[in-house]
Amino acid sequence: MSHWSDTLPVPSGQRRDQVPRDHSIYPQLLEITLHLRQAMREHFVQLTSRQGLSLEERRHTQAIREKEALLSCLIRRMINLLQSEAASDLELQVPLPSEDSRGDVRYGHRDQLSGQSDPVPQLSDCEAAFVSRDLSNRGIDISVFYQSSFQDYNAYQKDKYHKDKNTLGFINLGTSENKLCMDLMTERLQERDMNCIEDALLQYPDWRGQPFLREEVARFLTYYCRAPTRLDPENVVVLNGCCSVFSALAMVLCDPGEAFLVPAPFYGGFAFSSRLYAKVELIPVYLESEVTVTNTQPFQLTVDKLEEALLEARREGKKVRGLVLINPQNPVGDIYSPDSLMKYLEFAKRYNLHVIIDEIYMLSVFDESITFHSVLSMKSLPDRNRTHVIWGTSKDFGISGFRFGALYTHNKEVVSAVSAFGYLHSISGIVQHKLCQLLHNTEWIDKVYLPTNCCRLREAHKYITAKLKALEIPFHNSSSGLYVWINLKKYLDPCTFEEERLLYCRFLDNKLLLSRGKAYMCKEPGWFCLIFADELPRLKLAMRRFCDVLQEQKEALIVKQLEDAMRE
Repeated sequence: MSHWSDTLPVPSGQRRDQVPRDHSIYPQLLEITLHLRQAMREHFVQLTSRQGLSLEERRHTQAIREKEALLSCLIRRMINLLQSEAASDLELQVPLPSEDSRGDVRYGHRDQLSGQSDPVPQLSDCEAAFVSRDLSNRGIDISVFYQSSFQDYNAYQKDKYHKDKNTLGFINLGTSENKLCMDLMTERLQERDMNCIEDALLQYPDWRGQPFLREEVARFLTYYCRAPTRLDPENVVVLNGCCSVFSALAMVLCDPGEAFLVPAPFYGGFAFSSRLYAKVELIPVYLESEVTVTNTQPFQLTVDKLEEALLEARREGKKVRGLVLINPQNPVGDIYSPDSLMKYLEFAKRYNLHVIIDEIYMLSVFDESITFHSVLSMKSLPDRNRTHVIWGTSKDFGISGFRFGALYTHNKEVVSAVSAFGYLHSISGIVQHKLCQLLHNTEWIDKVYLPTNCCRLREAHKYITAKLKALEIPFHNSSSGLYVWINLKKYLDPCTFEEERLLYCRFLDNKLLLSRGKAYMCKEPGWFCLIFADELPRLKLAMRRFCDVLQEQKEALIVKQLEDAMRE
């Protein structure tokens, strides 16, 4: 048997015995790795190129492609590391194949493997980052993280549905946006008091937010959160979005590698925000859908679960610095009672943890029989210096494009540290003026906007849940938010996250964007988040596409069951 090194390629134009021993090894390793990648991809193409496969064989093929994607990722990382050393020693001429968004291997033309070369290989954004000589390792991680997180959302942005211009485009029921009151908001933003151009608005602002806006935010939160005393504008920091506020808090409360506890499922944007700058881990506190003796309601958060997750993290050597709560909860839609909130806050104080409470849906409670209780309404907090509240206008007012988020905290050190991020993440002066005018007019908010918004949310929720009941699709019933948490487990066989992903891809193939449970760190496969806060004609079309996908999936499962029965 020959030695393993005899089978490896050497740099082109050289015999094996001509490679100088004192020559840098990096160019040689790099070219070997590139040859390995090309050989691996040709092998995977052969494995996955058969036509007319059965459902079981298609699943096997998909599993092969998943393995290929993993190996490709590892090899790309090797290539990047080697390129940094080899750049000055070797000019690479090896063609680099590309991948499309599904991970299929393409070499420019189908006959590439028969010997014809593609002189200008097309790289995906993700692959281009991996083979970049310009990005740092951190830059590569960020680029790949961005592509993996927003690839499908970017596809939607390039191909949006429009009732006249693009009837076959994507309909997005996966991004939590309130599109029900665009008429009211457009009219309000065009009123005379909104149009103001002053010198101060065209200049650099106070990095914490303009004083007039921070004063209005404090007054607004005092009123709508039912605070027992007037909130202090000096405790307010304004940045461009609630995720910017959360990211800043993660930076100033944690060192890299430290962690927050977060009840799961939870809003996936927090995972992106905490990792992008701060490199902070979010440790899920898993909540179950099944009702048991100890779990008296679906997705119930208890102090016992918090303590179990905290102690387990500490046994693993992780340093937990805080607890993150979303109230009303996203994506489940539950509202924490004052008693439950107090228990969670007392737990945090007992273990010296900060508490970050995101109340961005506080005015999106559409069941009149239920009252939302803000943490700012409490007369006393167990540890007010470690309690930090986030709120913004993206959901309650349907103006996510304004990019506004506010922090309220009694901790002056946190205020000072988070204010520094205003240098990078502040809002334009003109937008700050419009926001101030919007929040100031509580008469319009109370008499016009909120009643109409709640009514339209209620009607949209009624429509979507009636459709789900007709389809016999279980869902978690809630009375707040812009979404419904639906259970599609019966369409998965087996019920795995891989099957969940394949169903998600079927929705994408039918130009329907949803959010799947895995993106929310849900413990159980099969859950999806469906946004219903959209105008009725578009919502009806989306549900027709939704039903078409489920019918296709149902038929595919029947075929699989028949094939399984025939094998037996």
